[in-house]
Amino acid sequence: MVILDGTIVNVALPSIQRDLGFSSSGLAWVVNAYLVPFGGLLLLCGRVGDLIGRKRVFITGLSVFTTASLLCGVSQDPAMLLASRFVQGIGGAVTSAVTLGMVVTLFPQPKERAKAIGVYSFVQSAGGSMGLLAGGALTQTISWHWIFFVNAPIGIVAALLAGRALASEHGVGLDKGTDVVGALLVTSALMLSVYTVVETTNYGWTSAHTLSFGAAALALLLAFVARQAKAPHPLLPLRVFRSRNVSGAMGIQALMVAGMFSFQFLCVLYLQKVLGFDEIHTGLGIFPVSVAIGSLSLRLSPKLIARFGPRAVLLPGLALITAGLATLGRVPAGGSYVVDVLPALLPLGVGFGLAMPSLATLAMSAATPQDSGIASGMFNTMQQIGSAFGLAVLSTLATSHTDALLGNGASTASALTGGYQLAFRIGSCLVAVALLLSATLLRSPATAQRPAAEEKPVAQNAAR
Repeated sequence: MVILDGTIVNVALPSIQRDLGFSSSGLAWVVNAYLVPFGGLLLLCGRVGDLIGRKRVFITGLSVFTTASLLCGVSQDPAMLLASRFVQGIGGAVTSAVTLGMVVTLFPQPKERAKAIGVYSFVQSAGGSMGLLAGGALTQTISWHWIFFVNAPIGIVAALLAGRALASEHGVGLDKGTDVVGALLVTSALMLSVYTVVETTNYGWTSAHTLSFGAAALALLLAFVARQAKAPHPLLPLRVFRSRNVSGAMGIQALMVAGMFSFQFLCVLYLQKVLGFDEIHTGLGIFPVSVAIGSLSLRLSPKLIARFGPRAVLLPGLALITAGLATLGRVPAGGSYVVDVLPALLPLGVGFGLAMPSLATLAMSAATPQDSGIASGMFNTMQQIGSAFGLAVLSTLATSHTDALLGNGASTASALTGGYQLAFRIGSCLVAVALLLSATLLRSPATAQRPAAEEKPVAQNAAR
């Protein structure tokens, strides 16, 4: 529900603009007002889950998100909708930050954990894809208000089931990590970073606005790191990054998501503006990706990870994503969905279905029960930062290239397609870099443990 809400709004934006009288620049904040608190609060909320208990934080986040969704649905003016979206983003961050941490603590055995992370990855990716289909269907058949109202029954049922199914936990206690200064620094840094990136579409990357806010965000982030190195109870213990797998998986995930987000956003535009698909058919056109991700994440990926280790499964997954984006980088202006788009969607779905569970397993591989919440928050934070940067950079480059082609006399369809092609190719390059880093930096936990297991027999043979 939380991930779905990040995309379900996109197809309803024209209706919202007509109904509530948004300006063109103000309309972007229907999306950004959700993304800024969501990306900024994930790290803090993950740590709070470790301190006071993840179940308590999870149910609180669901309650905030569900209430804010109802307020979004009844909004009658832009100010009320934007304020409600901001609160909805807070609820989404509180809920999402502890989810992966709960998965890790509930399933300590590697085989069962791999299955659970596969389900988690499927739900995340399916939520993003289903948002496009559900948003178009609800907006066309009823009204845009129902893209928010639909969250109410889901949120209520989820909160009730969580209260019954999840074991109560007290956490390690607030006295083990109440770093108020660190919390203010990192939350301000992340919110300011997301705000700076999403506003580049209005100000540009080299404007005084972008450079000044970006510098301020970087200064806050550096101050936070310095604080964590000296604080008696740090919000983010730097020991989390001692693991090569954890720190490497975080950066690789940001690159992969940045490239994949270009597909989710720009492929929708290609289907609608170039091929002439309506909202419902656009959602159906993207749906094969969700099917491929689901079939891999739920069944095959957990078995492969348990058998060969997450790194061995991650590498072909990233290679397939790279190939899928590269294929989209060749779509023609007069293209066909079956001939030009579908052949790219299948490797994207299969690749993401292999890569996402593997990365989640690697990122959480060194997390202790006391730190699983903060590791979960970091993993989701990197996903949001990768999405925000990927969308801002690739959409800006696509728009600039389209404008240049129009200035040279190209037709609208050709110019749009040229911009999308460039973005897809750059997205492919980002995932290719992630593939290179995965091959050189990461080690599969199962592989890393094998020499220790074999040390005793080797020593015995030497003694003989």
